[in-house]
Amino acid sequence: MILGGFRRLREFGVLGMNFRNAGYIMAYNARSAFPLVDDKVQTKRLAEKFGIPIPELYYVVENHGSIAGLPGVLEHLGEFVVKPARGSGGSGIILIKGRMEEGFVTQSGKIMSKEDFNYHIASILSGIFSLEGGEDAAIIEALIHPDPVFNSVTYQEGVPDVRIIVYKGVPVMAMVRLPTEASDGKANLHRGAIGAGIDLGSGITLNAVHKSRIVQIHPDTKNPVNGIHLPHWDKLLMTASEAMEMTGLGYLGADFVLDRDRGPVLLELNARPGLAIQMANQSGLRIRLDKTDRALPAVFLTAASRVAWAKENFMHGIDSVVSGSRNL
Repeated sequence: MILGGFRRLREFGVLGMNFRNAGYIMAYNARSAFPLVDDKVQTKRLAEKFGIPIPELYYVVENHGSIAGLPGVLEHLGEFVVKPARGSGGSGIILIKGRMEEGFVTQSGKIMSKEDFNYHIASILSGIFSLEGGEDAAIIEALIHPDPVFNSVTYQEGVPDVRIIVYKGVPVMAMVRLPTEASDGKANLHRGAIGAGIDLGSGITLNAVHKSRIVQIHPDTKNPVNGIHLPHWDKLLMTASEAMEMTGLGYLGADFVLDRDRGPVLLELNARPGLAIQMANQSGLRIRLDKTDRALPAVFLTAASRVAWAKENFMHGIDSVVSGSRNL
């Protein structure tokens, strides 16, 4: 039975973790380039160099000594985000929506005392949330005000983000991650957010995956997740495609938020993007990666040509799995 399941996955072109690691991450991502994306401070500086919009950086708490500079920075900020420089999966991120005499107001409306806030900063510095458990830095950056396009499928004031998988500079698959009550308003699938596939050809959302099941309705708002047309779609694809030249990584995930005023803003880049995006799109990545490998190199000379090729070759329906299937 298990063997038959594996055969079925291969028939659908589903990319597994082992082959992703050996066939793509190790093959196309030089270890020397990992710090550029594993450290969000380095990513921000690199994006600024290439003219890519990012959330404004207010302050970096590099060590315990620099905590002393925090009060002077925070007293001028009504809202901001705290995150680990080398964190992953949304761990350690706190969204501050306001402040009171007794402390800070978080996104969920809870009050965080100044003592608890400082303790959280110290925890980040100790490396509790970092990828490898080593010492880390804490980033204080601007809070994003999301484009209202996803208001009907977002829990409370959560911030949806868009993940685009890029292979050899070609956008091959995309999804939008939508916060839920279960995810505490964060856009992380392993915390309970949902991931809605996106048709690369049009920028329109498809069905979604939620806790390993295919869904059509947001569990909290009860509104359909499919049929939403993302604004700035071509700009999102172009910026994702340019991430190859920016980092030198041949296989990566580019995460964006759609700011209501600035449009696409780069959140972070990931040298080890997850695989649930395949369920969200009801399509296997191997099919698209193999098709990209078979294309003539001349097609991919510029980001514009890579994006045009991707939109034509990876539009919805070309490589979708059997209609009605609930799991890959």
